[in-house]
Amino acid sequence: MYIITLTLTELKTKARDFMEAHNRWITAGLEDGLFLVVGGLKPQGGGVILAHNVDRKAIEMRVAEDPFVQEGIVTPHIQNVSVARTDPRFEFLLDHSGAPGA
Repeated sequence: MYIITLTLTELKTKARDFMEAHNRWITAGLEDGLFLVVGGLKPQGGGVILAHNVDRKAIEMRVAEDPFVQEGIVTPHIQNVSVARTDPRFEFLLDHSGAPGA
């Protein structure tokens, strides 16, 4: 699973111009089953995405397609989480690879 944070940059004033395209990018990630959760960071602004069922290279490519990333409105940070324990409802997120940090 990946936790992706989108940290606003000094170009955040451009966000309004690219919001529609950014929202289309989010919708595509949800519809493709890649994104589990998308939300805003409060109070500082920016965003967070939980993604799964994808490898590192593919998630890096997907994040690079975000119009906010392309325009320098946000800086993405991608963290790989090796899920070891969950509530039973989230067992599908468990890392069964046996590899540390996978």
